Amino acid sequence: MSSRLRFDRGHTDDLMAFLMAGPSPYHAVAAAAARLEKAGFRQVEETAAWDASTGGKYVLRGGAIVAWYVPEGAEAHTPFRIAGAHTDSPNLRVKPMPDTGSYGWRQIAVEVYGGTLLNTWLDRDLGLAGRLSLRDGTHRLVDIDRPLLRVPQLAVHLDRSANAEGLKLDRQKHMQPIWGLGEVAEGDLIRFVAEEAGVDPDDVTGWDLMPHPVEPPAYLGRDRELLAGPRMDNLLSVHAATAALTAVAAQPDDEIPYIPVLAAFDHEENGSQSDTGADGPLLGTVLERSVFARGGSYEDRARAFAGTVCLSSDTGHAIHPNYGERHDPTHHPVVNGGPILKVNVNMRYATDGSGRAVFAAACERAGVPWQTFVSNNSMPCGTTIGPITAARHGIQTVDVGVAILSMHSARELCGADDPYLLANAIAAFLEG
Repeated sequence: MSSRLRFDRGHTDDLMAFLMAGPSPYHAVAAAAARLEKAGFRQVEETAAWDASTGGKYVLRGGAIVAWYVPEGAEAHTPFRIAGAHTDSPNLRVKPMPDTGSYGWRQIAVEVYGGTLLNTWLDRDLGLAGRLSLRDGTHRLVDIDRPLLRVPQLAVHLDRSANAEGLKLDRQKHMQPIWGLGEVAEGDLIRFVAEEAGVDPDDVTGWDLMPHPVEPPAYLGRDRELLAGPRMDNLLSVHAATAALTAVAAQPDDEIPYIPVLAAFDHEENGSQSDTGADGPLLGTVLERSVFARGGSYEDRARAFAGTVCLSSDTGHAIHPNYGERHDPTHHPVVNGGPILKVNVNMRYATDGSGRAVFAAACERAGVPWQTFVSNNSMPCGTTIGPITAARHGIQTVDVGVAILSMHSARELCGADDPYLLANAIAAFLEG
């Protein structure tokens, strides 16, 4: 195995394109699938019988994707190496009855999804993306990637306390975007979106739509050493894991001792409890079917899972220059310092000492520096798909990621080198 980096700043350039291509979880998995297809992977349907063929395969379900590569000579009990991530980001979601407004303004009724920083959605030019569910049971992706919506902030003249006492936003009253003038007309938004998608509005029976900032990602700073953009939590990890899987699959089969897997779930930001979330059966079902398709028994399944390791990759907190006291006094992850190992003894992260050794070995093989993140004891600790994956499937899991600022903002900030350092670490992990 090489200790030389295989990904460079070109990976970060491609990440910027991936972020733009993924304004919703459904678009993100479509973008990942396109990269997998280009690398020779093929989609398999969950409703079809699976065979024992080797090579790259993937399953799409809603906003989730699971992809894996079976090398020649893999046995039924061959363990998996899994790179896990999630496709959803905190944002605003369109309600079932979206047409609303008042005082001559036409507005869109939205619900707050996940723990988004509400103020970061104010006064931004927003597009609208997601999927339409059609009468025949199919879905159509739609991405209106131009200024369409805006959540206007109240002028300071009408809220003199906003700067002195802090901005106070009511999630119901203050977050409904405007999109025009005139009388409210029921069904107007969906008719407009359907026409944009090129489908008959009468064929639309359901929708999953969400506003997104239309400002593209950009390098930032005097030396362009920073990257600003939307949805880094957690499309940065989805992109890195996709690149790592395709790179490993391009290796000679006799150099791949495990079955490398990408598992990118939806709904992490609201607890992962869905058929496409990490707390659902999707990953376990795919892994089991892979074992059984290769002629394996329950014993083979148990042996494979016992030797499996999952690297759960999600963003973490970089040391903030204006709020240093909010961080642990001895753990200060910095941007461009390499991926972070996330530790919490109360199992908000799944990492233990054994997992630390696995990650350290992967970074050493890749020639990648790495850091450790631990929360300040006085601050609550977030969580990821890591503990859920470990508990649901009984597999060793390690939580890692990239250190960023402005997590859960409509526009986040990371080091421009960290995305490709993470991808190199994940590739070395998948190789084993």
